[in-house]
Amino acid sequence: MTNPATPTAHSDRALHDARTFTQRFSSTPRGARLARRLAVLQLDRWGIPLASDLSGAVAAVVAELSANAVTHGLVPGRDFELVLTRAPGAVLRVEVSDARGDRRPPASGSLGRPGHADDAGRGLLLVEALADRWSVHDRVPVGKTVRAELDLPRRPQHP
Repeated sequence: MTNPATPTAHSDRALHDARTFTQRFSSTPRGARLARRLAVLQLDRWGIPLASDLSGAVAAVVAELSANAVTHGLVPGRDFELVLTRAPGAVLRVEVSDARGDRRPPASGSLGRPGHADDAGRGLLLVEALADRWSVHDRVPVGKTVRAELDLPRRPQHP
């Protein structure tokens, strides 16, 4: 039996191979735009081309989560944070954290459909459509993190 606190060779390799990008941005519309632009540039550095469907999906997810952090998670004087994590052959994780833990979105799968006249409420529907999973987590010491995960396409195996 393996002690859960003891990393195995497989988990050591996965952690070593994982790539992470972390950046804080001002809680402004300009900060949200910059987060989206830097996210797709980072994906390109990781070998996910700018014009690919995956890059476009991540750009839309980052844009929506960043806009929500600026609009609904704003605490004056506090930034929001973007973390992208890529584990080879597995998942691309997008996490956007803000300092407002009291304003949480509804749980994944329980989003209501906005009416035609509503001018808000569509962003997380887009995230739900593009991401394979999304969830909300408490952020220590304060705030929340909205996490969206996109499964990476498997590359064809060559004989």
